Amino acid sequence: MTKILNKLKDNLFISIVVLGYIAMFIIKPQMGVEAIKNSGYYIKEMLLIMPVIFVLTALLDTWVPKQTIMKYLGTESKTKGIVVSFVLGGISAGPIYAAFPFCVMLHKKGASVRNIVIILSSWAVIKLPMLLNEVKFLGVRFMAVRWVLTVIAIIIFSWITSKIVKDEDLPKEEEAKQDIVVNSDACMGCSLCTKTYPELFEMQNRKACVKEYDFEIDCNKLQKAIDGCPVTAITDYRIKE
Repeated sequence: MTKILNKLKDNLFISIVVLGYIAMFIIKPQMGVEAIKNSGYYIKEMLLIMPVIFVLTALLDTWVPKQTIMKYLGTESKTKGIVVSFVLGGISAGPIYAAFPFCVMLHKKGASVRNIVIILSSWAVIKLPMLLNEVKFLGVRFMAVRWVLTVIAIIIFSWITSKIVKDEDLPKEEEAKQDIVVNSDACMGCSLCTKTYPELFEMQNRKACVKEYDFEIDCNKLQKAIDGCPVTAITDYRIKE
């Protein structure tokens, strides 16, 4: 019983959602059926899109230096950072939830809260594919006026948010407490590392993690696991740069 309660506590949001579905089925079954269908559609969409997003985010995390992110999106980037943020959000494709892991990576590498808000907001309401459809159905004048007012609103709200939400309020990448670490944000749950080196790696909540170990690491097997990770999520901190 205690284990069940702990599981519910650890997955509180999911538990509330499940209870909500049960309540809908009891009160209004037809609404419950429609809710399940809609949820199934979005889950299917996420399963198709999110693995690609995680891979791209991990590649950008590896390829783009932290100094570059701080230069163009950091707190000192000022007007340049605002413009770059609008461009990044505006040329994006895909649903807004695809922006979250991307923005988490940017923030960990030095992007400011204000620029993160601008990227998310522009991704949601002024990205280029949406503007083209807006012109088609509502006309150029409507799109232009709405776009200008929306940009002004985003700038204002991003400034307000940066005054209320500080960098320390957002999750930060934990300092390595182990010699070998798996970046859970980048991990896509492919389990290749657990197959390559099952004595060292295991899966928990569909993410790879390092087991507690008191044996000598097999460097060849570990390197194979690191090289085989498609999103370069495994880091060996025993290697001094």
